[in-house]
Amino acid sequence: MRGSFKNKIIEVCNKKIEAKGSNVGLSFYAFFANKNDDPELLMEVAEWWILTNKLDHFEKAVKIKKMVE
Repeated sequence: MRGSFKNKIIEVCNKKIEAKGSNVGLSFYAFFANKNDDPELLMEVAEWWILTNKLDHFEKAVKIKKMVE
């Protein structure tokens, strides 16, 4: 996965954790706008989430952050 996008994942996870606590869950869609403006990146992150790491649809933000760091 692109290094620049890893920074975005960490930023989004930090914001969600700060707002909702350490038990907050999110899906990989949380890192994208509600429009498909970069389908290649969406598929890259989906592959990392689903195929590479076998993650469930919703995972704890703290887990995702730790995996990316």
